[in-house]
Amino acid sequence: MKFGSLPLDGAEGAIAAHAVRLEGMVIKKGTRLGADEIAALRAAGYRDVVAAQLEEGDLVEDAAAMILADAVAGAQVRVDRPFTGRSNLYAACAGVLRAPRAAIDAFNGVDEAITLATPPDLRAVAEGELIGTVKVIPYAVSERLVAKAAALAPGLLSVTPFRLRRVAVVFTLLPGLSDKVTAKTLAVTQARLAPAGAQICHSASCAHEVGPLRNLLRDVVAEGAELVIVFGASAIVDRRDVVPSALVEAGGQVIRLGMPVDPGNLLLLGRLGDVPVLGAPGCARSPKENGFDWVLTRLLAGIEVTSADIARLGAGGLLADIPSRPSPRGAAEGGRAGGFAAVVLAAGRSSRMGGGVNKLLARVGGVPVIRRVVEAVLGSRARPVLVVTGHDSDRVAEALEGLPVQLVHNADYGSGMASSLAAGIAAVPEDASGALVVLGDMPLMRATLLDRILDAYAPEEGRFVVLPVSGAARGHPVLWSRRYFPELMALKGDVGARHLLAQHHEAVAEIDADGEGAFLDVDTPEALARALALAAPRTEDAGG
Repeated sequence: MKFGSLPLDGAEGAIAAHAVRLEGMVIKKGTRLGADEIAALRAAGYRDVVAAQLEEGDLVEDAAAMILADAVAGAQVRVDRPFTGRSNLYAACAGVLRAPRAAIDAFNGVDEAITLATPPDLRAVAEGELIGTVKVIPYAVSERLVAKAAALAPGLLSVTPFRLRRVAVVFTLLPGLSDKVTAKTLAVTQARLAPAGAQICHSASCAHEVGPLRNLLRDVVAEGAELVIVFGASAIVDRRDVVPSALVEAGGQVIRLGMPVDPGNLLLLGRLGDVPVLGAPGCARSPKENGFDWVLTRLLAGIEVTSADIARLGAGGLLADIPSRPSPRGAAEGGRAGGFAAVVLAAGRSSRMGGGVNKLLARVGGVPVIRRVVEAVLGSRARPVLVVTGHDSDRVAEALEGLPVQLVHNADYGSGMASSLAAGIAAVPEDASGALVVLGDMPLMRATLLDRILDAYAPEEGRFVVLPVSGAARGHPVLWSRRYFPELMALKGDVGARHLLAQHHEAVAEIDADGEGAFLDVDTPEALARALALAAPRTEDAGG
């Protein structure tokens, strides 16, 4: 192909390289110049035009693109009609894209005039999704080069349809794991399976022990599961751990434990007979993409995944952070020396009580409300105990006389709860892993509940926030990992952190709480009366 400035006398049949605006006519880029265009250019005073002129053996861009796209398209790939040298390719079904890097590199290495762009190999795609585009760069290209590229590309791009439909989800349980955690994980997993047309055919749970899990794996496979996902109550850290041991005892094999994808490192891949078994890492409880997705989608398409396949995932395997993972990377949040501080909020005006009554100083069981709360906190493992004061600060301090607490005064308490929370969080020691945020007006709270909340914190399992629940009701206190301190301190006005719980829902662990200790705050005279009716007289038990 010749390209450049051509005299008008020899330009008929050439292809305009640039758009030319004339009076009454626009010659668009790529237009094949005919007698009318030449006459219009001459009338406008042009003597030559920048154009491409085909030579013997050349193919125009659209014809070349069509040949190449047809060659590239393999199974379950639809080719679109070319336009301006581009032909797009689409997935004819949902499945896993096969776009081998070496073959694409060879195709693109034939000549700079011929290009093919695709998403990464082995990515899940939806029916109708754009999965490739062939683009011929110049207006024409040598037929010889087109033939050479086409010969390298027969069926280069294909889609392997999803074929596994029946997936069993198995949970192992430890005391303190809320049913809501299991329910949320099932919902996230079903959403993951839906694009592949797969369903959860069986969900079951057992104790986090080898024997019960071994039997459960055998049962779900016998009932027709085509793939099994195991969500362990504790992370799999060794081939002798509960999940891999149970799989081996069931008659299966462990193919791989661990993968060079982060998040997703603690994945287990195995088989029980012909059925793939995945031990899910903690990040699989989150809906965000992680290494678990990469292996799951291949298995759902019936593509064999070997240990070597997983080992090759490291390049490109450092994914974006998700809330339910340690941060910053490599820092063990649970490993800080200081444990957890307690922040007791005791700065409010008690405006809902009426009559100038300070609810924190009202006596329940013969003891001021704030003192009952702080004694319960001191009966737990949380240290230090920080009490944020504001309204009636001197009287609140007097009510706490003799208790080993640190008072943090919030001069801006009138602006609302957020300022008190920020003041308390700012006072937490640097070596603390997080803070237990306690409302100062909950006199029925007990130390045993606080320690159960502390016990449920498990960063390696993605549990960074812990709170008590009863049915659909959420209570207090709430344990927050240090990673959320900046967001807690950024709150404004008379609001708590409820919206942060929703925003980081996948990082929230819930523990069941009996009674009203975690739910009854004495904001009103009626609530105070109920607390008085339920409270036992003060004893020597500092548990509150």
